[in-house]
Amino acid sequence: MNWFHPHLVARRAGVARLVIWAGLGLVLVAFFRAQVLSAGRYQLASEQNRLRAVPIPAPRGLIVDRNGEVLAENEPGYAVALIAATEDSLVALLTRIQPMLGLDPASFPDIRARYRRRPSEPVVVQHDVPFEAVSALEERRVLVPGLVIQTTPKRRYSFGSLAAHALGYVSEITEEELASGTVAGARPGTLVGRDGIERTYDDRLRGRDGVRFVEVDALGRTVRDQDVAPGLPPAPGATIRTSIDIALQRFVAETFPAGRRGAVVVLDPRTGELLTLFSAPAYDPNAFIGGIDPDVWQELRRSTEHPLINRTIQAAYPPASPWKLVVAAIALERGAVRLHDHMPSPCRGGLQYYSRYFRCWSVEGHGDVDLFDAIRFSCDVYFYQLGLRLGLETLLQEAGALGMHQAVGIDLPNERTSFFPPSTEYYNRRYGPRGWTPAVTLNLAIGQGENVQTPLNMAYFYALLASSTGRVPPPHLVDVPSGVPVRELRLTEALRADLRMALLAVVESGTAVASRVADLHIAGKTGTAQNPQGADHGWFVAFAPAEAPEVVVAAIVEFAEHGSSVAPMVTRIIARHLRGVEASDWGVPRLLVPDDSAPGSVPIIPGNPTGAGTRTR
Repeated sequence: MNWFHPHLVARRAGVARLVIWAGLGLVLVAFFRAQVLSAGRYQLASEQNRLRAVPIPAPRGLIVDRNGEVLAENEPGYAVALIAATEDSLVALLTRIQPMLGLDPASFPDIRARYRRRPSEPVVVQHDVPFEAVSALEERRVLVPGLVIQTTPKRRYSFGSLAAHALGYVSEITEEELASGTVAGARPGTLVGRDGIERTYDDRLRGRDGVRFVEVDALGRTVRDQDVAPGLPPAPGATIRTSIDIALQRFVAETFPAGRRGAVVVLDPRTGELLTLFSAPAYDPNAFIGGIDPDVWQELRRSTEHPLINRTIQAAYPPASPWKLVVAAIALERGAVRLHDHMPSPCRGGLQYYSRYFRCWSVEGHGDVDLFDAIRFSCDVYFYQLGLRLGLETLLQEAGALGMHQAVGIDLPNERTSFFPPSTEYYNRRYGPRGWTPAVTLNLAIGQGENVQTPLNMAYFYALLASSTGRVPPPHLVDVPSGVPVRELRLTEALRADLRMALLAVVESGTAVASRVADLHIAGKTGTAQNPQGADHGWFVAFAPAEAPEVVVAAIVEFAEHGSSVAPMVTRIIARHLRGVEASDWGVPRLLVPDDSAPGSVPIIPGNPTGAGTRTR
């Protein structure tokens, strides 16, 4: 075959032209798809490569007291972040800015790890950067390509440690929390509540972050960081109004004995609103801003003073004589006693019960007293017999029905559950069926033994006594907790009035007479709780005015030795709240406690159920 025959050459040329035109057609189709049909997609990809999203943290909502006084707010802060194309370039940038920020090289591995997890996002190098350091970086921005200065709202607690346990504190979200997705909408650097109101209402306080864009080149260096593309402004968190009266809280702190440990709860028995939650010692939540110093954190954790414990809801103590009103209320409701009934044995300083002798706090004894005077003078012997008359099972059952072995359900995290044996089976499990006797009833009847209560739980019970209806919503700082039952004291108004008059007599002429306030009817009960770790703790729980209570105050001072020394502080607080002046203006003495601090830690376990020698006045 002649391959160069003109006819064959013409055919081959035609096939070649067809192939070329087909190829050109395919190229044109590809160009059309790329530049017309897919233009938007490629443009978006280009923009994504060119732009970097920089989050704008949302300001946390304010926390204010009942009168609008700001308790937690925000002030301007700065964070330094870097955009880098590779991890090596990130390290080079870190080395360059290290002297200006005072960066610890030990932090580099963590920064690199954060970069590897999210290489397309700016990696935060340091939070809470001083303005001077920010200015120095801005002046050298040309030497630090990829530098991003973020304006971040910084939390500030206006009153420092004054309301620390109620407010709590915030810190940066951890990688574990981000990975688990437990905090909805969170990103690296998000501040989340760690305790107190900050934690309970974190979702409402956190708000929604915004976003802005910066332009970078092919090497990831920042080209432009202003007016690059439309962003999204942040949405601030909601303002939380609490029931706290910060002026009263300050007065409580000033009145509480310096250097002492304990707690004070101030509660409105009409609404369940908490006016004051004071725990001493406290800590400064401002120390947690920007990340707490490890040495400071270890000092707080290891301190024998336990400043991180909110003693109002997280420490439990033997309730001592204030508990006698629980027993009295149960006995009156069950018809086991009336206000002016006497017991078979008068008080001669103690009571013999089989082989044991249970002492009264008064060595001389109180003589033949009725229930009214047994409350007024805090006679242990009367309540020993009243407890036996009720019987152990009835006492356990009825105290449980009043919520004395439950948590209150306050809208704060980590509330401790008060403890009171739920049934006699508790003793069988702990000591064996033959390892205990009904003698435990005597200690339980005067607030000792296997019985520890938080100050808040005792305040709640006295609010039930003070209430005109015998029903009080669960104590709360912001919202009434949902799903928490409303407690009720099943006593007639006449019987509650009888108990209020007996408590009034405690202050007017009984164990707290030294703390009475002229022209102000205060009803209350002193208590001295045995403490195996040192001097006894002092209780005083009171409400006023006795005829129509508006406020309940429960206070405990550790190692105060006796409750009557705590009463003057409480009456001053009540007078300050109801009259707007200090009770000392009427000559009421200040709190008297021993000068030497007793050793030991917060008592949070039940006491010895068989121990005698109680001191509960």
